[in-house]
Order: sequence, then structure tokens, then C-alpha cells
Amino acid sequence: MAALTAALPSSPAAKAAVSSSVSPPCFLACPSRLRNASRGVRTAQVSTTETAEPAAPAPVKEKKISKKQDEGVVTNKYRPKEPYVGRCLLNTRITGDNAPGETWHMVFSTEGEIPYREGQSIGVIADGEDKNGKPHKLRLYSIASSALGDFGDSKTVSLCVKRLVYTNDAGEVVKGVCSNFLCDLKQGQEVKITGPVGKEMLMPKDPNATIIMLGTGTGIAPFRSFLWKIFFEEHEDYKFNGLAWLFLGVPTSDTLLYKEEFEHMAKIGGDNFRLDFAVSREQTNAAGEKMYIQTRMAEYKEELWEMLKKDNTYVYMCGLKGMEKGIDDIMVDLAAKDGINWIDYKKQLKKAEQWNVEVY
Repeated sequence: MAALTAALPSSPAAKAAVSSSVSPPCFLACPSRLRNASRGVRTAQVSTTETAEPAAPAPVKEKKISKKQDEGVVTNKYRPKEPYVGRCLLNTRITGDNAPGETWHMVFSTEGEIPYREGQSIGVIADGEDKNGKPHKLRLYSIASSALGDFGDSKTVSLCVKRLVYTNDAGEVVKGVCSNFLCDLKQGQEVKITGPVGKEMLMPKDPNATIIMLGTGTGIAPFRSFLWKIFFEEHEDYKFNGLAWLFLGVPTSDTLLYKEEFEHMAKIGGDNFRLDFAVSREQTNAAGEKMYIQTRMAEYKEELWEMLKKDNTYVYMCGLKGMEKGIDDIMVDLAAKDGINWIDYKKQLKKAEQWNVEVY
């Protein structure tokens, strides 16, 4: 598997770009963080023998306070008609030679003009025109870097992109426009960026939370951003003391994205980090079934259910749509044993911002 470190700039200028607030991460240092206004009293003309009673104050609708890190979050600063133009600083393949397809990690310059948060996405508009002579439509991608970025200076944004190539019913090879544009980018090339967008996948505010992350393939992107903030960075206003538990599902070991980084996190994270891989074409469970992400989770189903009963447990899911049903199948019976309807309970979790899904 190609190591990300091999493709990173090693010049003094590049190293100097890393903020002193960021501890040496795997990516850079090793192969392997007004109400009164609505309460005015109306008076009526009355006789000297009557006194007017004040009208009841208009009800004040309280603003919902989010459990997520949403203070000051910026959305849609840049739109398709006026995108931000950044440059490609790094583009390297991160899947092995025997992987079914290619996945690339890329870093773009932003000069701090795209103030994103962990869990948000950006749009990319590929160069060129479509068959009608119009600019290509934007494609959204989950951001794979923390808000500080891979170089720690808040001036870059990173993506994790799989090259889309398939054969249609007519036997023709079809290439995804935007994914191939991105995977083919060379250092210094311009990239049209929109956004940032999204609040669904923002991290919880509670530094003592249990964060369960379920990712398949490039759905790992937002969780890499979470985990960099938690384990590779130091922040005056945030120090994680909870549990971060990552489940990553892929078809082969050559497609275990950022494996060395996550294994390094496991070493430095101690009891605050748990890591489980599910490699469907190479691993099976005790019953001989293929090891999908829900299959791996089933091995911890009682423990996971107990966690889901707590109000400081947050589930984040990103990747293939099918995995949510697989997880539902696990939880239905467990919840029923406690007299709970899982589907209704999951709706409550969603309302409480504890069940967050971004699937495709």
C-alpha cells in the first residue's frame, strides 16, 4: 500500500507550515487530533372606575440548542457561479495494487478562505463542459481533514476520492467525470471549490461523549477528520476524554484506507480509542459469513446496545446505504428484549442528534 508520507513535501517550508499546536501525526511524521421587546403592555381607554389589565405576553419560541459543535459554522460561502479556486498541493493513491479500484488522498490550498468544520463537505466542479456545452455540475465530497488541515495551518482542505470506472449494459467503459478529474489532478493544478456545506455530521460538543463511527470505503473521510482533531491536535477549548470507536468496512485489506494512521491512534489513544476493521472478501465470522461492517458490529451487539441507551452516545454513519439496514437488523431483537421498539427508538435518537447518517 502506498504510504501517504512518501508523497508529502519534505522541504523546510512545508514542514514550517505545520502549526505548533499540532502534535506530530502519522500523515506527516510517521507511516503508521430581545425578549423584552415582545412584552410591551397594551393599554385601552377606560373610565375612571376601571383599570385595564395588561395583555398576555406573546409566547417566545426558544431556540433549540444543538449538542453539536455548531457555533459559528459557515455554510455556502462559495457557490457554483462564484466558486473558490484553489490549487492541488498533493494527490496520492492510498489503495494497494490489488485493490478493486483506486482511491486517492488529495490536499487543496484554501488560504483560510473556506472555514470548514470536521464533518462538513465541499463541492467540486470539474473542468470542461458537459454534452450540452454547459459547465459540469458540482459533486459533493466529505472532507477528510480536520479544520486545521493536514499541514496544521488552517489553509488546506483534504478529500478522499475513489475513481469511478464501470462498464455499462452496452459494454462501454464509463468514467465518472468529477472523480476522474480529481484523481488525475497534478500538483499545482487549479480546483473550483464550493461550500462548505452540511451540519448533520458535526462532532458533539461533549468531550466525554462516546462517538461510534461506522464507515465503508471513502465514507471514512469525516471520521479521519474527527480523529485527527481528537488524537493528533491540541486545542485550548477541546480535550477529548470519552470513547471514539471506529468500525471501517472494506472489501480487501488493500483498501483499508489510512490504516497506519488509525493504528497509530490506537497506540496513543489508549482507552479512548477502539478500532475494528471488517474486510468482507477476506474475513468471516464464526458462522462462516462474510465480514461486513454490521457483521463485525454484531460481535459487540450487547455492549453497543448498552451504549445506545445513554444520552451521551453519538452514532455517525457514512458510506454505503445498505449498512443501515444491517445495523437495524442487529438492534431490533436487542431492543425488543428491553420492551423497546427499535425503529421508534432510533427516531428519538435522531431527534436528539445522536443518530447521524450520510449515506449514498
